[in-house]
Amino acid sequence: MIKVLKDKLYTRAGIKSQRTKNITKHVVLSFVYKGGSIIANFLLVPLTINYLDTENYGVWLTLSSFIAWFTFFDIGLGNGLRNKFAEAKAKGDLLLARAYVSSAYYTIGTLCLLLTVLFFLINFFVDWTKVFNTSTELNDDLKLLMPIAFGFFCLQLVAKLITTIYTADQHHSMQGKVTFYTNLVSLLAIWIMTLINKSSLLIFGVIFSVLPVLILLILNFIAFTKKYRKYRPTIVLWRIKYLKEIFGLGLVFFFVQVSGIVLFSADNFIISHLFSPSEVVPYNIAYKYFSIALMAFNIIASPLWSSFTDAYNSKDYAWIVNSMNNIMRIALLFICAILVMMFASQFFYEFWIGDKLYVPRKVTLITGIFFMCTIFVTPYTLFLNGTGKIKLQAIQGFMAALINIPLALLFTLYFKLGASGVILATTISFLPSVILNPIQYKKIITKKAKGIWNK
Repeated sequence: MIKVLKDKLYTRAGIKSQRTKNITKHVVLSFVYKGGSIIANFLLVPLTINYLDTENYGVWLTLSSFIAWFTFFDIGLGNGLRNKFAEAKAKGDLLLARAYVSSAYYTIGTLCLLLTVLFFLINFFVDWTKVFNTSTELNDDLKLLMPIAFGFFCLQLVAKLITTIYTADQHHSMQGKVTFYTNLVSLLAIWIMTLINKSSLLIFGVIFSVLPVLILLILNFIAFTKKYRKYRPTIVLWRIKYLKEIFGLGLVFFFVQVSGIVLFSADNFIISHLFSPSEVVPYNIAYKYFSIALMAFNIIASPLWSSFTDAYNSKDYAWIVNSMNNIMRIALLFICAILVMMFASQFFYEFWIGDKLYVPRKVTLITGIFFMCTIFVTPYTLFLNGTGKIKLQAIQGFMAALINIPLALLFTLYFKLGASGVILATTISFLPSVILNPIQYKKIITKKAKGIWNK
């Protein structure tokens, strides 16, 4: 009955392609999960500020951004696995697909274990209060919290590979489902903490480091005992040749990833160092506000990555062009929505967090412009990622990361723009991608790409 109803809806909507039907199904599921995540995430912010206070919340945000820099230690294997697993499965080579999964899991697992041991040793010699520009009273808490948070973050790098497998298999809503359950459990945890605990950055940090990993480990167990049992990682199938195949593509993804981390995760750290951890919070409030639009858009757009991989390998260029035209129309609607959000921002901030802190209008304006640029370029980036033509992205990312911090220092220290100068620097550094990615897409889809445009 449900299948008949779905088929009728697809027919009325003019959806014929099985690939498009699958995307539509997971987009609907993602809206449900992401909608729940957004609500939970927004309820989480005022509760967290009440529990930690503005300075400690700023420290946590900066600490999280600092640890996120180490995402590059998956050396691009996650994204490389996504494309290679999709290709092997499309060809029906299940043994090769399992070998790719095994090689990725055991390689990242080994790297993360070594990295965690090294971090535990370094922790004895680092004064984290100076790193995060915060009160010396937090020294003992940070000494304990940093290795715990870092250790669980490394475990998360390994455990989250399961969402890569789901996504490569075109089950695009799984990442949203994981995020929803993580945010929901986190919301419940912080609510309980406000009832039974006095404010503690250490307790907060430990709980919020453990929860995402716990949920991912449960998903790994379920997936590899049921749906993906035949792809369960085994050390027997680990081979350097499979690693090289993943890494061949993953290496370029690695450079793109590192550049992205430096470009987008450095803002909290720079603001904290140049001003104070408290100044990080208004920027993050504006960032979370506009991220509603980006998250909603990504629900629709993200499934296109693996679908572009499938369509490009099948030489279904007509489907790619049609899908790109449709998603760009949707992107323009979301850009208009951000303009409306800019005008309504002060009302929303007041409703959301009351008078606990003030978000400067300059911060709102520049953050909104950054998100408009991000939404515009996202479909082109997904196409390039799906086809593996990302060398130009890697070069752009490297140049953006190179100029971001000097620009931030120029705008904040010389032009006295405050925290908004840091965000402006990130936006300007990102602009070349907004111009070059659409050009590269056009060249590839019209088969005119040569040299760097086709790599």
